[in-house]
Amino acid sequence: MADTFKFRIDHHGSLVRPPEVLAARAASDPDLRAVEDAAIAEAVRKQRRLSLTVVTDGHFRRAEAAGAVLDAVHGFEDGKLTAERSLVADDTAAIAVQTQIPAKATLPSPAWIAARTFRPGGPWASARELGEALALLLRAEIEAVISRGVRLIQIDNHGYGQGLYHGDVLGFDDAVAVDALAVAVADKPFNVRIGLCPLTRVGDGLDTAAAERLFAAVPVDRWVLPYDTGSPAETELLRAVPAERDVCLGIVDPRVPELEDVDTVMDRMDVVASIRDIEDVAISPSAGFADVAGQPLIGVEDQWRKLIHVETFARMCWGNEL
Repeated sequence: MADTFKFRIDHHGSLVRPPEVLAARAASDPDLRAVEDAAIAEAVRKQRRLSLTVVTDGHFRRAEAAGAVLDAVHGFEDGKLTAERSLVADDTAAIAVQTQIPAKATLPSPAWIAARTFRPGGPWASARELGEALALLLRAEIEAVISRGVRLIQIDNHGYGQGLYHGDVLGFDDAVAVDALAVAVADKPFNVRIGLCPLTRVGDGLDTAAAERLFAAVPVDRWVLPYDTGSPAETELLRAVPAERDVCLGIVDPRVPELEDVDTVMDRMDVVASIRDIEDVAISPSAGFADVAGQPLIGVEDQWRKLIHVETFARMCWGNEL
């Protein structure tokens, strides 16, 4: 399906946290929310000045990627999961009113949270059971996000990159089933995209058969994949994505400040165009810039240069039809 609704210049959501936000959180400042609000407004302003097709709040309210769930959901110890507040819907809707550029919501996957939090002997019979409870909670949040007018949602489960899936706590098939349950939104509007990022690095031992099973079983619109090294495994992973799904390819590395060579990246995009319809492709950095607050991969200015670089490649691929 052609990506009629674009979102071609994307990013994973997390941005380098400003020092004032880190300081306010470390000090348990009672004005933390106001400090975050000001920092988010500035981050939105900077994103708006670029030609990004989505904006995020930079995850400035999260200490880490899982915070959207772990900071708001209770009941892991007694088996009765409840969210005391919106996970991301309220915050994403708040940035949506600051710009005409669509706001993007990002959430950790229920399978990833279940694998992290399950403890034998607790209230859950298995990590799969915990994951299914989380999946229903996450699906309700996705529906709430959509009801607030958000059109792009990304689910992150980088655990699939660990051999496409670490099976000691939650096996591959169980993880796939849990994540599939979360994104199976009934009556999803035609102009909404739900994507899943299964990994940010492709190892040498890629299990192509497992990747194909994952891509076929989880009913998302878009797969968010790394494509910043030019390795055969990255291309092999891209080939495994069903033709009817969109892909967002991470063509620049957010872990290093140096800008990628233009000719090298465009050669890789030529390969992409030989594999699938370029109209079904979006591009982004290959990971977030700071999934953990206070542990940025690169500096603030390098972060913005990387995003501008992605914008440049988008215009080289699609002209002004973004």
